[in-house]
Amino acid sequence: MLGFAQWLQASTASTTIQSIGWLIPLLQSIHILMIGVVFVSILMIALRVLGRARRDESLAQVRDRFAPWMQSGLAVMLVTGVLLVIGEPVREFMSLSFWLKMALLAIGILAAGVFNRMVRSAPFMDSHGPEFSPAARSMAVATVMLWLAIIFLGRAIAYDAEVWGSLSPTAVAGT
Repeated sequence: MLGFAQWLQASTASTTIQSIGWLIPLLQSIHILMIGVVFVSILMIALRVLGRARRDESLAQVRDRFAPWMQSGLAVMLVTGVLLVIGEPVREFMSLSFWLKMALLAIGILAAGVFNRMVRSAPFMDSHGPEFSPAARSMAVATVMLWLAIIFLGRAIAYDAEVWGSLSPTAVAGT
C-alpha cells in the first residue's frame, strides 16, 4: 500500500492539491462541517425514534426535514474526502484509523439505509406517538454510536501511531 500511496502522492493531481497551501485546510474544514451536518441529521432522527426530541412531529416529518441534509452532507463528504486522500495519500493509506473509519463508514451508510427503511415501514410513521419497537430504538442508538466512532477515527488519523502504537502501519513503516 505504501508504494501505491507514494505513487499517488507524486501524481499531478496530488502535487497540485499539495502546492495550494490553503486547499487541504479548506477541504478538511468542509469535510468536518459536513460530518457535523450528517451526524446531527442522524441524531435528530434517532432522538425522534427514541422519543427524546420532536415528539410533536411525526417521524415522517422529522425524516423529511433531515434526510436531505444527511444525503447532501454525505455527497460533499465524499468529494472532500477523495480530494483529501489524493492530497495526502501516504498519511491516509498508512493509517489504521483511516482504514477503520472507511470500514465503519461503509457500515454506517448501510446501517443508515436499513434504519431509514425500518422507520419508513413503521405502521405509525405519520403519527406523533413516541413508541417504536425495541429493534428500531436499538438501531437508533447503534447508528449514533457508530457515527461517533467514525468521527473519533477521522480525528485519530492525524495521531495514528500515538493511538494505535505498533498496530499502526505508520509505526511499522517508520513514516
